[in-house]
Amino acid sequence: MSASLHTLEELNFDNSYTDFPAHFFQPKQPEPLTDPFLISFNPEVAKLLDLDPCQAQPEALAYYFGGEGLLPGSEPLAMKYTGHQFGYYNPDLGDGRGLLLGEVLNSQGERWDLHLKGAGKTAFSRFGDGRAVLRSSIREYLISEAMHGLGIPTTRALSLVGSRDQVMREGMMEPCAAVLRVTRCHIRFGHFEWLYYSKRHEDLKLLADYAIERYFPSLQQAENPYAAMFSEVLQRSASLVAQWQCYGFVHAVLNTDNMSLLGETFDYGPFSFMDSYNPDLVSNHNDDQARYAFARQPAIVQWNLACLAQALLPLIPREYLEAELERFPGLYQAAELTLMRRRLGLQQEHEGDRSLLEQLKTLFTAQQVDMTRFFRQLSYFDDSEPSLEPLFGLISTPSALSDWLRLYRQRLMQEQCSEAERKAAMLAVNPRLILRNYMAEEAIRAAHEGDFEPVSQLMGLLRDPFAEVAGDERYCKAPPQWAAAICLTCSS
Repeated sequence: MSASLHTLEELNFDNSYTDFPAHFFQPKQPEPLTDPFLISFNPEVAKLLDLDPCQAQPEALAYYFGGEGLLPGSEPLAMKYTGHQFGYYNPDLGDGRGLLLGEVLNSQGERWDLHLKGAGKTAFSRFGDGRAVLRSSIREYLISEAMHGLGIPTTRALSLVGSRDQVMREGMMEPCAAVLRVTRCHIRFGHFEWLYYSKRHEDLKLLADYAIERYFPSLQQAENPYAAMFSEVLQRSASLVAQWQCYGFVHAVLNTDNMSLLGETFDYGPFSFMDSYNPDLVSNHNDDQARYAFARQPAIVQWNLACLAQALLPLIPREYLEAELERFPGLYQAAELTLMRRRLGLQQEHEGDRSLLEQLKTLFTAQQVDMTRFFRQLSYFDDSEPSLEPLFGLISTPSALSDWLRLYRQRLMQEQCSEAERKAAMLAVNPRLILRNYMAEEAIRAAHEGDFEPVSQLMGLLRDPFAEVAGDERYCKAPPQWAAAICLTCSS
C-alpha cells in the first residue's frame, strides 16, 4: 500500500463543525441498518480521502456506512438550518435523515465532509422515519457521478449500502439504503437564514467567518470579506445554473435549503435530464405550481440568492447586496453563452452568437428535440450528406433545421480552427450519453430483484460520458416510449 493511502480506520479526521455552539447541531449516532451490505463503491472518490481502494473491504464499508460502527475520529452530528421551501419559509428544517460523520483532511490539505444519508431519525426529522430508500439512493449515487463526469459542480458519493429493512413510501414498502455523500461543504443558504430569522446575529457572523476561513480564505483580506463572499457565491451559483440549462438538467426542488454555499449541485431528489427539449418541463410531480420548471431555474436561483442576501444584512450593506443581485442575469447569460459556444464548436466570440443560440432554442422547443443527441451529432457536422442524415433524423420538420444550419455554416466560416480541431473540441463537451430517468429506473428495478450489476455498469459509463465505450450503444439511442410515464416526486 502506498504510504499516502490509508485504510478506512486510518482516515485523518479533523472535525471543525463540532467547535460551534451546541445549538448549531445535534450530536447523534447513526441508527444501524439491518444486515447491511455493499452495493457499490466509488474508487475515484476514495482517492480524494487518501483511502486506498484496494484496502476498502466490502464488509467494512457496509459496517461503517450502514451505521453499525463508527470510524475512529468520527463525531456524527445532525446540522440545524432552515430555508424557503416552494417559496415559503420553514423554521423547522435540519438534517432529518442524514448525519455529518466528520471531516477528513487529506495529504493535500483538502478537507472533505463525510455525510451519511439515510442514517435514521434526528431531532429535525419531524414526522419522517429518517431513512432513505433504495430507489432514491441509487438515483443520487448515479447522478452525482454523472454530473461530475459532465464537469458540472456537484457533491459526490463514496458508497451505496443496502439492507433488508423496509419503510413505507407512497403506499408501498420499499427497501432501505444509505449513501455516503462526500463534498467540501455542507453549509446551505438555509444555515444563514436560520441564524438571521432567529435573530442570532453574533452566531451569523461566527458562521460567516468560518465559511470564509474554510472555503474562501483568499477573501479574508478584502475590504468587506462578507460582501466578497456573497459576490463569490453569486458568481458560482450563476455559473452552476447556466451549466444546468446548457445540458438540460432539471433539479426539481430548488429550495434554499438545497443550495450549496460552494455552488455545487446539492440534495438530489426528483431530478431529470430532458429527453426532449421542453422549457416548461416540471420534473417533480409534487410541484403543482411549476415553480421549479426548467426555464424558471435561473430566476429561482436569483430568488434564492436574494434570500441569502436578506440573511446577510447584519453583515453587508443593503445597497451592495441589491447591486450584486442585479448583476446576476448578466453573469448567468454570459456563462450560458460561453458554454453553448463550446457546445457549438465556436472558439471565437461574435456579436450574432446570442441570436444563433436563441434561434436554436426556438427550434429545440418547436421540434421537441433531444438536445443531447443533437449536439453529439452536430459534433460530426462537415456539410456532407452522411453527416446531415442523423441530424435530420432528430427533427420532424426538416426545413426548420435547414434554415438554422444555413446560419450555422455561415458562422463556422468565421472560425480559424480546422474541421478536425472543431470536431475534437465538440466531442469533449457534447456527451454521448446522460443519466436519463429510464436508465436509473432500469437499474432500480433490477436492484429490487437483487441484481446490482446495472448500477455498476452505469457508474462506469457515466464517469466519462464523452468516451465511446463498447456496450453503451443502447443508451445513446432515443429513450423507450415507457420512459415518458415515469413519475417522480420528492421521495424519488
